[in-house]
Amino acid sequence: MQVEVRVKLKEQVLDPQGEAIRRVLAGLGYAEVGQVRVGKLMLLEVGGDDPGAVRARVEAACREVLANPVIEEFEVRLP
Repeated sequence: MQVEVRVKLKEQVLDPQGEAIRRVLAGLGYAEVGQVRVGKLMLLEVGGDDPGAVRARVEAACREVLANPVIEEFEVRLP
């Protein structure tokens, strides 16, 4: 089963990479872009037929390895 994991900085955490992209876009004439937040997208192929069990395993992996729970939040999407 393919699982999509999105990891991004928590809203209260500054995103210097996103701000740098916003400044570049503004300099190129895209002044209407007000904010940019940068994150990570991971596509995992996970064995198993039970969506609930697959979600639980992927969420555990996110908490342990794929995301830093102090500064990041994650979202798990199954088909």
